[in-house]
Parts: sequence; structure tokens; C-alpha cells
Amino acid sequence: MAGEQTVIMDNSGIKRALTRISHEILERNKGLNDVVLIGIRSGGAFLAEELSHVAEVIEGVKAPVGAVDITLYRDDISGHLPHHAVGKTDIPFSLEGKKVVLVDDVLYTGRTIRAAMDALMDHGRPQCIQLAVLIDRGHRELPIRADFVGRNVPTSLKENVAVIFDAKNQPIEVVLEK
Repeated sequence: MAGEQTVIMDNSGIKRALTRISHEILERNKGLNDVVLIGIRSGGAFLAEELSHVAEVIEGVKAPVGAVDITLYRDDISGHLPHHAVGKTDIPFSLEGKKVVLVDDVLYTGRTIRAAMDALMDHGRPQCIQLAVLIDRGHRELPIRADFVGRNVPTSLKENVAVIFDAKNQPIEVVLEK
């Protein structure tokens, strides 16, 4: 049985949200000096690239972008489930002393973010880690809060929020699935 889908953010809304988040990142960090963007595979990695492009248009400087795969750091995948493919972590720069903006598409329980922070710490000790998400849907299980949020979308536990990307990994819409 296919669930009902409602578009809660269209392409224009996503672009506006990413522009606002970019401005907030620039404001909080007084520019892009020592700022790096690390996206969580896969949606967060695509959004980190977008945020870097938007910030470059605003500031004239491109922030380094990396991607982290958290498969091996998850605590919510039990051993008897089918094997999950491990993706590639690609952080081609040092994190030592950097202001890391960790980027994800949807913030839910906080477990993905905790796993990503564990993975980042294996790559160095950043000055700080800030969190940017396109959608915060609530239902936290860990004390994790996003610093930059595109949109808060209260959901029930029976609903799902998905960011849909096109073939070029550009975000095209956010849907609520019931």
C-alpha cells in the first residue's frame, strides 16, 4: 500500500532555505575563515555542496566541502539486519582547529548526528561542530539541536520526511509521507 505524499517544500522553498542557512553560517562564523562543510552521505553531502556554492556567491570565497559516511558508527542498526553497504568518507583536508558545519537533510532522532560526530572525531579535533539541516522533524532521542534549520516540520512517528534529489543531486522537493 503506497502512502499519501504531500509536498511540504518545493524547489524554490529549498533554494530560499539554503540561502538563509548560508547567510546564517556566514553571520555566526564572521565569514568562511576556517569553516568547512561536511555532509552526511548521501543527502547531507549533496546539500553541503549546495550550501558551499550559495556561500561562495554571497562571500566570494568557497568553503571546503567533504562527506562522511556513518554506516560503521550507527547504534541503531542491529547485527541481524541485512548488511548495509559502507559508503565513502571523503574529507580531503584537516579538521584540526576548523569550524565544522555538519550538514544533513532531515534531523529526526539525533542518532545519525551522534554517529557523524563520532566519525568526525576520528578525523581530527575541530574547534567546534555546528549542525545545519534542511528539515527538523522533531522526535529527538538524544540531546542534539540544529544550529541552522531550513524548516521545522512537526510530524507523527508514523510519518516520514524525504528530500527528493534529481539525477544531478540537486534537491527538488521535500515530501511528507503518511
